[in-house]
Formats: sequence, structure tokens, C-alpha cells
Amino acid sequence: MAVEKMSVAKALNESLRKALETDPKVLIMGEDVGKLGGVFRITDGLQKDFGEDRVIDTPLAESGIVGTAVGLALRGYRPVVEIQFDGFVFPAYDQIVTQLAKMHARALGKVKLPVVVRIPYGGAIGAVEHHSESPEALFAHVAGLKVVSPSNASDAYWMLQQAILSDDPVIFFEPKRRYWDKGEVDTEAIPDSLHTARTAREGSDITLAAYGPMVKLCLEAAAAAAEEGKSVEVVDLRSMSPIDFDGLQASVEKTRRLVVVHEAPVFLGVGSEIAARITERCFYHLEAPVLRVGGFHAPYPPARLEEEYLPGLDRVLDAVDRSLAY
Repeated sequence: MAVEKMSVAKALNESLRKALETDPKVLIMGEDVGKLGGVFRITDGLQKDFGEDRVIDTPLAESGIVGTAVGLALRGYRPVVEIQFDGFVFPAYDQIVTQLAKMHARALGKVKLPVVVRIPYGGAIGAVEHHSESPEALFAHVAGLKVVSPSNASDAYWMLQQAILSDDPVIFFEPKRRYWDKGEVDTEAIPDSLHTARTAREGSDITLAAYGPMVKLCLEAAAAAAEEGKSVEVVDLRSMSPIDFDGLQASVEKTRRLVVVHEAPVFLGVGSEIAARITERCFYHLEAPVLRVGGFHAPYPPARLEEEYLPGLDRVLDAVDRSLAY
């Protein structure tokens, strides 16, 4: 075993390094990913070690970056594109949904586009406008895209490599508030499937389901609830498209209650699809309606107000109490 304790940021860096070493067709592209090593230093040292032809500093043009990646993928490369911040992805949205997501179907399966679009996302870092968005539902809605988000260092290391190996385009959301959280990474482990949910904490009274930045919050909520005698199970979904409904259903059939937590607005969020699908699948098992905890249906506020906007421990525990009260 090769187990090392590292931050999520370091795990992503090591994962990219491993991919570059393993496959000469892997390229990294983005704004400031080369000499600077990325604004969060996720690509630090990679251009120095692999050269400017494989770790490419691009112009500030997200549509051009993704469009170029599409062309490279058509020529047999595996581009890993970095969008510097979540709110900057929208100039590239057209390329992602009209080209990247649809080329495989348009070509009747003859063309594959193995492109990974890395997006640091979410709030709680005190950033300015356009730097704290959670747009995952916009991409999960688009057929032809895989959408995933790790919550810890081990998943960051393994899920990014699995995304790069995928022949389908993957939108890889990185929870920026968790970049500095540390955890053990076994670089010789056999990882779970990219789209398999993981039980992060066993429980029997209620299930909390989350992904990315909210998994840690749900674990904290479960620990707090345990002090009051409540047994809370936490499921790390890991993937927003496809969603492991079988794994989540197994948990809900055991606990008979579900609360879905994400940073993104509740209105038409990923939690809405989960609530609808689990209600369909588990109607005769549920003892309470599926509840959702998330951001408000409003533009992301200035940094001094983001603690009021983002789900916190109290809002999650309130949902747990409301569910258990039925």
C-alpha cells in the first residue's frame, strides 16, 4: 500500500501528474495553468515537468478553450480543460452543450470526445461576484455529459483519473472550499466506479444525501444529531449524472427518510430530481416527504452575506428534525 495524507488540491495535482505520465495523449489546457500553476495551484509544477506542449496556457477565452479541446479530442488527444472559476464557464456553455455533449450521438457512436472540463465551484471562500456559483444542475440536465464531484482527497485523486480515462465528456466539479482539507489517499487502491454512491456514515433513522462540498457538512450534522440520540446515515452521491439511484434507494429503504443537501439553489436543483425519483421508487417505504436543503433562488450574494445564503449546520439539522417529526 502507498498511503499518503494530502490535501484535495494536492491529490488533484498528483492525479493529473499520473495521467500525464501514463498517456502521452493527455493534455492540460486553461488560463494560467502553466507558469502560474493555476490560481489554486492545482497544476503547479506540471508545465515545468511536462513542457508547454502538454500543459498549455491559453488566452482568456473559455469558448475557445473548450472548442479547441473538441478539435484535439477529434484528433485522438485527451484534453483536460480548466475553467478558472465556476462563473466563467458560461461563455463556453454553447460549446459544451451543442458540440461536446452531442457529437457522440450525432456521429451515431463513431466519434468519441474524451474531454474533461474541470470547474472549481461553490462558495464560502469570500470571493467576489462570479466566483462562487454552483451550476451543476445546468450540466446534469444535458444528455451526453457525465457530471461528478469529489468530496475528499481520495476521491479527488481517483475520480479525476477515471474521468480522464472516460471516452465520454466529463464535467468535473471541484469543491473549492475543500481544496485545503486533508485526507488519506491510497495510490494503489482499487477505486469505486466513478458513478457509484458511497456510504460515508452508517445510520438507521434518516439519510442525508450530498455531494462535493456538502458531504463534510452532512457528516458534521450527523455527529451533532448523534449527541441527541439520532442515527443519521450520510450518502456521498459523488455523481450528479448519472445518479446512483440504486445505492441511494437501498439507504432510504433502510432509514425511511431522506434529506438532500447541496449548495446550489433548491429550485430545480439536482435535489429536485432526486426527491422526485426517490418518491417514485420508495413511496411505500417513506415515512416523511423527501426534504431539500440548499441555496436560495437568488443571485449569489456579496461575500459578507454568503453565510446567510449557504446551507449551514442549523439548516441541515432543522431539516432532520422536520423529517423525524412526521
